[in-house]
Amino acid sequence: MVMDMKYDFTSIIERKGKDAMAVDALGAGWAPGAPKDGFDAIPMWVADMNFPTAPSVCDAMQHRLAHPAFGYFDPRDEYFDAIIRWQRERNGVVGLEREYIGYENGVLGGLMSAIGSFCPRGGSVLIHSPTYMGFTSSLSNAGYRLVDSPLYRDAQGIWRMNYADMERKLAENNIHAAVFCSPHNPTGRVWEKWEIEQAMALFAKYDVAVVSDEIWSDIILTGYRHIPTQSVSEDARQRTVALYAPSKTFNLAGLVGAYHIIYNKRLRDRVRAESALSHYNSMNLLSMYALIGAYQPEGAEWVDELCQTLTGNVTYACDFFESRIPGVSAARPQGTYMVFLDCREWLDTHGMTLDALLRRGWDIGVAWQDGRCHGGTTHIRLNLALPLSRVKEAFSRMERYVFV
Repeated sequence: MVMDMKYDFTSIIERKGKDAMAVDALGAGWAPGAPKDGFDAIPMWVADMNFPTAPSVCDAMQHRLAHPAFGYFDPRDEYFDAIIRWQRERNGVVGLEREYIGYENGVLGGLMSAIGSFCPRGGSVLIHSPTYMGFTSSLSNAGYRLVDSPLYRDAQGIWRMNYADMERKLAENNIHAAVFCSPHNPTGRVWEKWEIEQAMALFAKYDVAVVSDEIWSDIILTGYRHIPTQSVSEDARQRTVALYAPSKTFNLAGLVGAYHIIYNKRLRDRVRAESALSHYNSMNLLSMYALIGAYQPEGAEWVDELCQTLTGNVTYACDFFESRIPGVSAARPQGTYMVFLDCREWLDTHGMTLDALLRRGWDIGVAWQDGRCHGGTTHIRLNLALPLSRVKEAFSRMERYVFV
């Protein structure tokens, strides 16, 4: 049970008309449908949170807003110091220096700069499926050939990498670039050290440069621990571009701003050269102050309470499906705030299509996401970063109107 919270994870904040895609885009055609009359929208699709951010973030930005000039600037020392301290205290990273850190306009921007620096257009890139749709769309649009190595669920229902399949794909397709997602989106897997070591050993064997998306690394549920990809060996440290951002952790996606960590100088120089080509990969002044505010001790305390809250929400959701909705399999995530539901058995039993099931939810305000855009065939992606009262309301509606 979540209790004795210092920060607010229970208030229901009104986001309609406040620049929130999660609610304002409903019914736009590419987003979930808008609810029918009589139901309000419960946003459970796009991966942002329905919690107010950490007070230290707003404090840092408001302090800067008190000065009325917002001209050209260079990143402050405090920006780099905050990242170094955060990575040391949260992830146990040692030896991180300012020169290894570079700004990126979002993790997807960093992904494209990194891949473009060591893989020619038309070249093959290894990914795991299910896959975050941002990876597939960005890489495909840029002309890369995606080679998929599917994850699988073991006897305990835990998502695993298929190392034999990975090796076969690397060898047969002459692959020298890979995208590694840790923690994994959309499954919520938090990889153990041995799993990362085994993957990185394959990448070393076939001389594969790795982009490791670790944007979810702060959102780890109770009982699990994030292992930075670069930390598992010296070779991993030298062949990996790691991408981080405070956006998922602190609900700051609208501010834009991510960063890379690259230890290998040759790799770092190439990535930065690629990043600079557009002249648009430039830091936003307020996003810099937001990160500085986020990566303070108060921000760390807030994140700890966030993870405790999300652990309670995930437990409630997964217990609900396991005990009350036969035919829907919810693999328990170990990180992130997303649950990837497999509805295959329920759909087969009820003779229903996934489109019809999705629409049932949308009609009564449960704005969940079609999992097919992430590679699932009978899947729904569900965002649980809401006050528990709203999660319970959504599930009450599902039981009454959807899974019947």
